[in-house]
Amino acid sequence: MAIIRYTGIYNADGGVWGETRYVIGHMLGTAACSLCDITHSPIRRKPQWDAMVARLPVPFEVRHRNEITPAETAHVAATGLPVVLAHHDDGRISTVLRSAQLDAVSGSVVAFELALTRPALAKA
Repeated sequence: MAIIRYTGIYNADGGVWGETRYVIGHMLGTAACSLCDITHSPIRRKPQWDAMVARLPVPFEVRHRNEITPAETAHVAATGLPVVLAHHDDGRISTVLRSAQLDAVSGSVVAFELALTRPALAKA
């Protein structure tokens, strides 16, 4: 049951209007997504994020909540958002990092990588 890819799901909608609503809501303090804080600076995607993704042994994709598959939708209903899911070679989906764990890395790509790749060390 090897992991074949990861999917991070933002607590925000995609598209021009969805992203605009999130940016305005974030500035007003009415919208928050700790996964967004990890992957993006206020202006663009963090170069540290791209470098981290390139180091991973399997693909890592991010999606907005309005862009997920039916299987991911069913899983997210139980876990909440944001979340990082692992897709396994047997078709199973499991939760790797929940919202509270993403909050705990405080926007740090380094701390996120540690939590993703070495969960026992991240909790120590």
